[in-house]
Amino acid sequence: METVDSFLELARNAMRVRHLSLRTEEAYLYRMRQYIEFCDKRHPKNLGAAEVRAYLTFLAVEKNVAASTQNIARSALVFLYRDVLENQLPTMEGIQPARRPERLPAVFTRTEVTGLLAHLDGTPLLMASLLYGSGLRLMDCLRLRVKDIDMEHGQITVRDGKGGKDRVTMLPRKLHEPLKQHLEKVRVLYTQDLAAGQANVYLPDALARKYPHAGREWAWQWVFPAKTLSIDPRTGTTRRHHRGEETLQRAVKTAIKLAGIAKAGSCHTLRHSFATHLIEDGYDIRTVQELLGHADVRTTMIYTHVLNRGGRGVRSPLDE
Repeated sequence: METVDSFLELARNAMRVRHLSLRTEEAYLYRMRQYIEFCDKRHPKNLGAAEVRAYLTFLAVEKNVAASTQNIARSALVFLYRDVLENQLPTMEGIQPARRPERLPAVFTRTEVTGLLAHLDGTPLLMASLLYGSGLRLMDCLRLRVKDIDMEHGQITVRDGKGGKDRVTMLPRKLHEPLKQHLEKVRVLYTQDLAAGQANVYLPDALARKYPHAGREWAWQWVFPAKTLSIDPRTGTTRRHHRGEETLQRAVKTAIKLAGIAKAGSCHTLRHSFATHLIEDGYDIRTVQELLGHADVRTTMIYTHVLNRGGRGVRSPLDE
């Protein structure tokens, strides 16, 4: 008899065949398990659109989850029926995604950015400076490899970013020297791992099979490696991964508080500030779109609504 765990293992394999990210895999498996338990552990093949609708209603009404969380749960169930059971529900299309509220992003002023960075030091300062100075997402920064840093041309290549897209963004000249010093320290750690036979970092997709020694090369090492070794959840291999998200998130939250910034900011607010300040400086929206890696310029346009001069450059009659 098939158990919940054995069924979810089939779902996990289906996700890995389709190269879904580990974060997506974990989120989908959590929601699939919750759905099955909500339906008294009945097999999903015996459930239909009514149960899916009841589960999503339960999340919205009983659990009071955000629209984005509800949409992740919906996507997990669509994947379950379409790709695991290969049985697309004919009425699934009638179960519409939850509508996310349109909110303006929080943005730091230039003075606030300066104050925030003044309360950071060491590696957290370098990472936060990259978020603001290059417009990186937090995971973009954590997943940087040595080969992605091009100081000669002053640019950073972000690989496999959100949506699986690559893009090129700027590397601030002000960070060249701090990055060089940081990479010298990372190289010492890499040399120690190499001597201990533990310098084999994770490689995406099938590169590890195609280039079996590439994971030991300096170019593929993480720019921000973790302080300790860990076990790869997919392969069971002990290796050094990149730093975790929580370290920088906590440091930035503390810096916001110490700087006296009365905004609900985070690491991502530094990326919002990067975009807004570029538009303030007169750079065109298409250029900012490319640097941010947005697929649709309408996503970038939201930053025009948080400028001091207003989204349409209109001056208030009171200021006249």
